[in-house]
Amino acid sequence: MSRIVVLSGSPRENGNTDRLVDAFVKGAGDRNTVEVISVHDSKVAPCKGCNACYFSDGNVCAQKDDMQIIYGKLCRADVLIIASPVYFYGLSAQLKAVIDRLHTPMRSRFAIRKLGLILVGAAELPEMFDSIITQYRLVLDFFHLDDAGMVLACGAREKGEVREEDLEKAARLGQSII
Repeated sequence: MSRIVVLSGSPRENGNTDRLVDAFVKGAGDRNTVEVISVHDSKVAPCKGCNACYFSDGNVCAQKDDMQIIYGKLCRADVLIIASPVYFYGLSAQLKAVIDRLHTPMRSRFAIRKLGLILVGAAELPEMFDSIITQYRLVLDFFHLDDAGMVLACGAREKGEVREEDLEKAARLGQSII
C-alpha cells in the first residue's frame, strides 16, 4: 500500500482536471491511501528566491502560508501525482508556484519514490505536452524517481469534454500503483 499525494493544479472546480483526478483516485483508492490537494484552494505565494530555507532551523520557509502543510504531506508520501490543465504549453500558475517552492533543502526529507503526471489541454496539437514532459523527465532523473506513468488528455476545453478513454487511462494509472 502506497501513500499517494495528488497536487491538482486546476482553478476550475469540477472541470476536466478534477474529473481525471477523480478517476485516478477511484483506481488507486482500493489499494492505497490517496490525498488530493487542490492547490487552487491553498494559499501559496510564489518563491521569492531569498534562500532563507537554506539557512533557517529546520529549513523553514520565510513565507507563512499553506506550503508548510503541503511540505508535511510530501514528507509522508510515497507517490506524487501532478495534475494540471495545460495553459500556453505549461502547468497552471497555481501549481507552478507550489512546484517552485519545492526548491528547498526540505525536499531531501520527502519519502517520494514515484512521480506521475496527469495533464489535460483544449488543443489537439501533438506537441502540446512536450515542454511539461521534458521538465517531468528532468525531475525524474535529478531525484532518481520512478516514473509512475502519464495520462495526457487533449481536446477538452469545456467542462465535461474529457473523453471517457482518458478517464479510463487515469483509473488504470491509479490501479497500477501498489
